[in-house]
Amino acid sequence: MRRRSRGDRTPLSAEVNVVSLIDLMMLLMVIFMITAPIMQGGVDLQLPKAEARALESKDGMTISITRDGRIFVDNTPVSLSEFRASFKAMMSRKPNGGVYIRGDQNARYGLVAQIFAIVMNAGVTNVAIVAEPEDVSK
Repeated sequence: MRRRSRGDRTPLSAEVNVVSLIDLMMLLMVIFMITAPIMQGGVDLQLPKAEARALESKDGMTISITRDGRIFVDNTPVSLSEFRASFKAMMSRKPNGGVYIRGDQNARYGLVAQIFAIVMNAGVTNVAIVAEPEDVSK
């Protein structure tokens, strides 16, 4: 075997080392798999059951009212006074869609009625109350 002298260089390799890229891809895939179910959450409600026909999904505004009285407009928390003051402005950004009111079955009826009144007084005619389908075969 011949020893390398100072002037000899190792030959350059034009190949890309893909092992580290595969490791990075696998890491990103694991992160995506963990965070994807969390991002699909939304507002956690226990909707009341009612015998009603199914609604067709449209691009509308969703107002959710939790059992402890918190109000969410498209997953953004707002107070009742903020909702009252800014509802017309929020609706102007979605002029074609309707309003879907999702109230938890243990939410105060008075708060749901207030939200409904604010929506109706703003001139919105396409309003729906969202409920779970009821099993009427019992």
